[in-house]
Amino acid sequence: MKKQSNPIVKWILIGTSAAFFLLMLVLPLFEVLYRSLKDGWELFSSALTAEYTLSALKVTLIATVFALAVNTLFGIMASWLLTKFDFRGKNILSALIDIPFSISPVIAGLAYIMTFGRSGWATPLLNQINELLGTDLSLVFSVPGVVLVTIFVTFPFISRETIPLLNTIGRDEEIAAAQMGASGLVIFRDITFPHMKWGLLYGMILCAARAFGEFGAVYAVSKARGKTFTLPLEIDALYMAGSADSITQAFAVSSLLVCMAVIMLVLKNIVEYHGKKKNAI
Repeated sequence: MKKQSNPIVKWILIGTSAAFFLLMLVLPLFEVLYRSLKDGWELFSSALTAEYTLSALKVTLIATVFALAVNTLFGIMASWLLTKFDFRGKNILSALIDIPFSISPVIAGLAYIMTFGRSGWATPLLNQINELLGTDLSLVFSVPGVVLVTIFVTFPFISRETIPLLNTIGRDEEIAAAQMGASGLVIFRDITFPHMKWGLLYGMILCAARAFGEFGAVYAVSKARGKTFTLPLEIDALYMAGSADSITQAFAVSSLLVCMAVIMLVLKNIVEYHGKKKNAI
């Protein structure tokens, strides 16, 4: 293959890939960092420590942590169920997991409004629960609403990384352990989970990265700046304000998301490396 390959074609492909990577990824991110610092460190630091920014960061972290917790639990359960058991409706359940991939995030947010909003069909039930518990829980235009839609849009990431991995491994080891008298919990702890842990970590990183940057679904259920805005919404609000200072502040807050993305990328590559290394062994 090496002898027959044309070096000109190879270098054209390398140059095209490098140019695309530079123009579409590196330069835009560099522009964000440059624009955030061009008016000085004082404006940059004030933008990152502003009350609205800190509130948006807090809401973003809350939504991300809850999305990770819920989707990790569901991802493990769904992966184990779909790869180790046979039952009616298995293919339907597998297809339903992919719904967030095929639906626009904005539509997902509107669906939650139509379900839990003032005229939603679930509102009377929610009101009864609030009366019973003496609470004032709201699932739209609130932090719980932001958490719910974040869970929805990040729903498939973990299970879609672990299911193919477990399918590749097969069931032979679990069947052998069961025949020797091991319980289901012991089989999962000692056999299934060690095989899926790197795929699980990889899916968790993808889930967190998506949760950090989600805009459309959160925008539909979040309308109060300083209370329910996440970082992407705060960036949009600053940029749409239109003044020179607010635009610079928008780039400063954007640089925070860029740093988060770089951290996620580094973690992704570390997990990917260890996963390939383990598979090679």
